[in-house]
Amino acid sequence: MDRWLNRVAVVTGASSGIGNACCKDLVAKGMVVVGLARREERLQELKASLPKDQQSRFHGRKCDVSVEQQVIEAFAWVDQTLGGADVLINNAGIAGKLQITDPDNAADLRAVLDTNVLGVSWCTREAFLSQQRRKVNDGHVVIINSIAGHKVPVVPGFNFKMYTASKHAVTALTEVLRQEFQQKKTATKITSISPGAVDTEIIDDKIKEAMPDFPMLRAENVADAVTYCIQTPPNVQIHELTIKPIGETF
Repeated sequence: MDRWLNRVAVVTGASSGIGNACCKDLVAKGMVVVGLARREERLQELKASLPKDQQSRFHGRKCDVSVEQQVIEAFAWVDQTLGGADVLINNAGIAGKLQITDPDNAADLRAVLDTNVLGVSWCTREAFLSQQRRKVNDGHVVIINSIAGHKVPVVPGFNFKMYTASKHAVTALTEVLRQEFQQKKTATKITSISPGAVDTEIIDDKIKEAMPDFPMLRAENVADAVTYCIQTPPNVQIHELTIKPIGETF
């Protein structure tokens, strides 16, 4: 991690779960971290929870990644205030509440796609353009994907709704971006990390109560995977990393 010391990472969906864990881990390893999230009070709580000597390296900013203008403004702030993002962790994501065949579900389906697919697209665009302007050729974009982005798991009593479709789109998006980075003659890396079930707010409490022995990863496990992927040598790119909890059956 030496080459990332005092360099800037932006983490989306930083208010809880995997995003929160990534912020803590990257700050502890010496990076300057900007956490983006809709819940500003959670970002303030995250900063306060850090050791005193690390708090100055964390910056929280309210941003809904499903709103393009907010993304543009957030990355402009990072450029102007901190010099620009060298690492981007696309973590923000929502599961949605309604099934595809439910009535009056248009707003819910759009919200999932706007956050999980377009949000990733806009954040990656802004981070990459910033790197291009600054002639940063060793940037790294990480996308927190899901095993649901590679197949549709069958879990009794649970419907993946538009979430799985959005994550399949992210799998394709990762490859499209890899090709675009290559075509633009950069060494910017991109990595998709696909966890199995993770014990975060995205998994409904009713599911946890119904299946108390359901194996799940911890958010910190995924944060460890992020660190592993961004510290590879210059000639190594981890394109896809899948991690599952022991005992997962799908």
